[in-house]
Amino acid sequence: MKMNFLIGKMAFASFFSLTSLIVLAQQKPYAPTAADIVEAYQRASQLDTAIRNVPTNNDIVPFWKKDGTAFWYKKNLPNKNWEYIYVDVASGSRKSAFDAEQLAQRLSAVSGQKQSAMRLPFSMLYFTDQHTLKLKSQNKWYEVNLDDYSIKPATDTAIFKYNSKMPLQRKYSRWEGSKTVRQSPDGKSEIEVRGGNLILIDVASKTETPISKDGTADKPYGNFEWSPDGKTVVAYKTDPKEIKKVHYVLSSVPGTTRGELKSREYAQPGDDFTSYQPYIFDLNTKTSKKVDVEATDFFSPQPLHWRNNRYYTYEKADRGHQRFRVIEVDALTGKTRNIIDEKTKTFIYESRIYTRYLPKTNEILYTSEQDGWQHLYLVNGISGKQHLITKGNWVVRDVDSVDIIKRQVWFKASGMNKGEDPYFMHYYRIGFDGKGLVNLTPEVGNHNVSFSPDRKYYLDTYSQVNIPPVTKLKVTASTKPLQEIEHGDVTPYLNTGVKLPEVFVSKGRDGVTDIWGVVCKPSHMDPNKTYPIIENIYAGPQDSFVPKSFLPASEMQSLAELGFIVVQIDGMGTANRSKAFHDVCWHNLADAGFTDRILWMKAMAKKYPNADINKIGVYGTSAGGQNSTGALLFHPEFYKAAVSACGCHDNRIDKQWWNEQWMGYPVGEHYDAQSNITNAAKLQGNLFLIVGEADENVPPESTYRLADALIKANKDFDILSIPGMGHSDGGVYGRRRKRDFFIRHLLKAETPNVNLVSSAK
Repeated sequence: MKMNFLIGKMAFASFFSLTSLIVLAQQKPYAPTAADIVEAYQRASQLDTAIRNVPTNNDIVPFWKKDGTAFWYKKNLPNKNWEYIYVDVASGSRKSAFDAEQLAQRLSAVSGQKQSAMRLPFSMLYFTDQHTLKLKSQNKWYEVNLDDYSIKPATDTAIFKYNSKMPLQRKYSRWEGSKTVRQSPDGKSEIEVRGGNLILIDVASKTETPISKDGTADKPYGNFEWSPDGKTVVAYKTDPKEIKKVHYVLSSVPGTTRGELKSREYAQPGDDFTSYQPYIFDLNTKTSKKVDVEATDFFSPQPLHWRNNRYYTYEKADRGHQRFRVIEVDALTGKTRNIIDEKTKTFIYESRIYTRYLPKTNEILYTSEQDGWQHLYLVNGISGKQHLITKGNWVVRDVDSVDIIKRQVWFKASGMNKGEDPYFMHYYRIGFDGKGLVNLTPEVGNHNVSFSPDRKYYLDTYSQVNIPPVTKLKVTASTKPLQEIEHGDVTPYLNTGVKLPEVFVSKGRDGVTDIWGVVCKPSHMDPNKTYPIIENIYAGPQDSFVPKSFLPASEMQSLAELGFIVVQIDGMGTANRSKAFHDVCWHNLADAGFTDRILWMKAMAKKYPNADINKIGVYGTSAGGQNSTGALLFHPEFYKAAVSACGCHDNRIDKQWWNEQWMGYPVGEHYDAQSNITNAAKLQGNLFLIVGEADENVPPESTYRLADALIKANKDFDILSIPGMGHSDGGVYGRRRKRDFFIRHLLKAETPNVNLVSSAK
C-alpha cells in the first residue's frame, strides 16, 4: 500500500512537472504595442491616484494631556481628508475631538478665510481641559470653548512638552563634539582664547592670567572644558587642516546670462583632518601637562565624563574605523588607561554605538558587535569589566530609554522572534542584569511605539508590507491591550485592482543565510506572458532598505503597472543583521550583495514563472546609482539595462565620512579597482545616467567623470543633466524618462512621444 502511494506520488510529481513545463513553453514574452503602452501609462496613473486616495494610518502620533489621562490624534480619511480623534484612557471612550463643522464655521468667520471641516489646517493643537482647546491656524493662535464653540485670540500659547518621569538620556551624535563653556562652574572665572592661547579672567576684578604660552594662530588651543571643582581645565592644542572645496555651476539662473559658480568645503577620502592633542592645565599651580595619548584626528573631541575632580573619561574613534575606546585620564599625572578598547579587522560602525554614563554607580551602558551581533553591555567604569546584558542571534537596533532607578534598559530589536522577518522592529525592556526580558510588542509585524507622559501607557502600531496597520493602546506594566485604536482594512486597496507587494525569501551565497525582499507585479498580468524583472537597488551599508511597513502605493508598483515585475532586496553587506553579514561590504562596496541578489531573483523566477529571468533591469539613486551602474559593469551576464541617478561612481570622489567607514583608510588600490569610472570600458548593457547639476551630496563630477570615461572607451549611453536640481532621482521628469528607458530596452516597445502633445491652451 505504501509503495503504491509512493508510486502515485511520484507519478503526480512527474505530471505536475510536465504540466509546468508545458505552461512555461506556452508562455510568451509580454510584447506591448505603442497603443498598449499608452494605455498602460494611463492605467498606472489612474491606479496610483486611486490607491493614494485610500487612507493609510501607518503613523498614529498621540498628543497627550499633561496628566496622561487622554490624548488626541489625527486620522487620515479617504480622498486625502482627515479628522481629529479624542481618546479618554480611563473610560475607554473614543470620539471626535470636536465638532469639525462648527469649528470650521467659527474659524472661517474669525479668520475671514473659508475653512473645510474635513481639512482643518492646524499646525499645532492641544487641550487645556475637556472643554477648551488651543490651536494654531495660518500662523495665528486661537482659544476655543468647546461648550459653545466661541473663539478668541489665544494669549498663552505655551505648548506642553512632556518629559517622562523615567530618567531618560538619548545618545549624542559623535559628530557634534564637546561643548566649550567659557565660565567656570562657580561663575567666578572664565576663559578666553586669544592669539591661540588660553587666558584666565577673574570675573569680578577683570584680572587676566595666561594659562598657556605655546599656542599660536596656526596651532591654537581650544575646545576646553572645566573640571567640576573648576580647578582644572582640559584643552586641546589644535593642528588645523583646511578642508578642500568642490564646485558646481548653476547654468540657468533667472535674470542673468551667466552661470553662477558655487563652492563649498567637502572632505573626500584620504584628505587631511584637523587633529586635537589634549592638555591638562592646573589653575592653582599654573602648570600644564600633555595627556599621554595620541591626538584625536577623527571626529571632534568628545565630551568629558568626570568621575571626580581627578579622573575623567572620553570616547575616541580612530580614523579607519577599526578601533573605538573609552579612555580614562588621570588629570593629576596625564596618564591614561582604556576602560573600553574595541578593535576589529574590518570596521566598527561608530554611529550605531550607544553609550550612557552612570556616574553614581561608575558604570557605562554600551552597545557593541564584538560577539558577532549588536548587543547591550554593562561596563564597570573603574575596572573595565564587561557584562553582556542581551545575547543571541539577533540585533539591538536602538536604545529607547534607560531607567537608572529600576536598572532597566528599554530598547528596539529585530530578529529575536523565530519564524518572523528578521528585520521587523520590536520593543523590549530588560534589567541591567540581563533578566526580566519583556516583549512590549509580541504581535507579528513591524512596530512603532510611543509612550504616554508617565509611561503608564503606550500606543503600538504595527503592520507588514501587505497587511494594513493596527494600533493598540496598551498598559506598560503588563503589556496588556486596553483597546484597539485603529485597524486598517485591506479591502479598499484590493478594490482598486492593485496587487499588494509580496514577500519572498531565498538563500544567499553561503546557502544558509536567508535573503529577504519584496515583489511588485502588474495588476493586469497575463498568466500566459512573461515580464522583465527590474530591481530597485540601494546597497548602502549604513542600513537595510526593503520596506517592512504597509506599502500599497510606491514607485515600484507604479513601474510594475507598465509591464514589469519590480523587486527590492537586502543583500549581504547591508546592516541590521549579523556582523558577518555586514562585513561583506568591507573594502568591497562594488560587491553590493550582487551574488545574493542574483540568486534571489533566480529563485523568485522559479516560484513566479511569469518572471523573465533573461531580461533584468536595475535602477538606483546615490549609492544605488553606483550600484546600478556597477551591475552592468561587473555582472553583464545578468543585468541588461540600468538607470543610475546621482551615483557615487568612485568612492574617492564622494564624502569622506561615509566612504572611509566602509572602504577604509588609507585610500588604497581597492578604491581604484572598484570604481565604476576605472571599469567604464566593461560596459555591455544599456545605461542611462541622471545627474542634478546642483548636487551637494554627491559631487556632480562623479557622474561627469564616468561619462568622460565611457566616451573615451567609445561606449554608447544616455545622460540627462538637470539644471538647478540637487541630489535626486531626477524628479517627475527623470522618473518619466526612466520608465521610457526600460520600456524601450526591456519591452522593446515604443513610448509615447510627448513632443507631439501641444502645450497650447
